Amino acid sequence: MSPESIHHDREYLELVLLHALQVLPASEVPVVEAHISGCAECRREMEALRPIIAGFVSWPTDVLRPSTSLWERLARRIAAETGQAPVVPAPPRRAEPEWEEVAPGISCKLLATDTEQDRVSMLVRLAPGAAYPPHRHAGVEELYLLHGELMIDDKKLYPGDYNRGEPGTADQRVWSETGCTCVLLTSTRDVLR
Repeated sequence: MSPESIHHDREYLELVLLHALQVLPASEVPVVEAHISGCAECRREMEALRPIIAGFVSWPTDVLRPSTSLWERLARRIAAETGQAPVVPAPPRRAEPEWEEVAPGISCKLLATDTEQDRVSMLVRLAPGAAYPPHRHAGVEELYLLHGELMIDDKKLYPGDYNRGEPGTADQRVWSETGCTCVLLTSTRDVLR
């Protein structure tokens, strides 16, 4: 490897990574994109990063959050290398509800319960190929798809899609070929079949 190549790696590798993660300041994006378009080495690096970063999208967010002990070790190492004081981890947040497997391939994380209105809000995660049982809505059901694809009867939902089920209506087949995660607000009195 030539000294120019080593210098190139040090100078641009971080910028290519930040660009792939879409976290560059907007003012730097055109400069980095122009460099990548004219540099075969940076284009190869960018193409190698794309599937890795795309894989992060399907990870639950709790997997991506570093543990307190890992954060502390990283902070000490960075401080030792930079000669600056370590960045103290944020104070622990209140305990979040845990994911609970409610059926094979279906996990839920309860967010809130309104006992007066018989309503519940939760995150629901379906594994690839999993199906939610047929059910009749006792009240309004609202669903917002966060990632993956979800079929509700003949309707296919994509990330960002919203679905509303009116009281008394039923969903015969709810399933996901890809696996998915959604926010679900529904009645606690829904009838499963």
